[in-house]
Amino acid sequence: MVELAEIQAAYYIIAATGVIGALLTAVIGVKSYINSNKRAEEAKKKEQETRDRELETRQAQMFMNIYQQTLTKDFTSAYTSYMSYQWGNYDEWMELAQKKEFVEPFTILAMYFEGLGVLVREGYLPIRLVALLLAGMTRSFWEKLMPVKDKVRVETGYVRWMSETEYLYNELLRYIGEHSELSTEYRKPPQPK
Repeated sequence: MVELAEIQAAYYIIAATGVIGALLTAVIGVKSYINSNKRAEEAKKKEQETRDRELETRQAQMFMNIYQQTLTKDFTSAYTSYMSYQWGNYDEWMELAQKKEFVEPFTILAMYFEGLGVLVREGYLPIRLVALLLAGMTRSFWEKLMPVKDKVRVETGYVRWMSETEYLYNELLRYIGEHSELSTEYRKPPQPK
């Protein structure tokens, strides 16, 4: 006959085996979970790297489209025309602003630089790209307009007049200040006598 002690011992062995089995199953499950999480994290990291590369590519394509605009006949003509005008104060600027031959090139440039300012402000266009290829043109446009901007804003009541271009200019100077190898300064050429 089987004694009670033997039955209890067998029961304890079976129970211990069950506990050990459950423990091994839990350890294997945790290890599998950890490995699964590692694979998911690696896949997520690769996916993010791919998205970052795609974003950089789209930004570069967008910038080249923007840059190509500066090479068009209309844009270069507008820039040349705008830079040829001279004004010493707000009244002289307003007198020019009444003339179609001034307003058309100014509007082309103003809308272009306002658009660049929005793209930079919203993070779609890195200021570094502007600094590398459009710094001189951006600076010369804004520095020529800067002396009258406050008065235009006051007199017209439009306090945001050319504010995105001003933002673009300020960001450009900040970036150039941090990257002295890109330093650029617009100097007016000597005027013919």
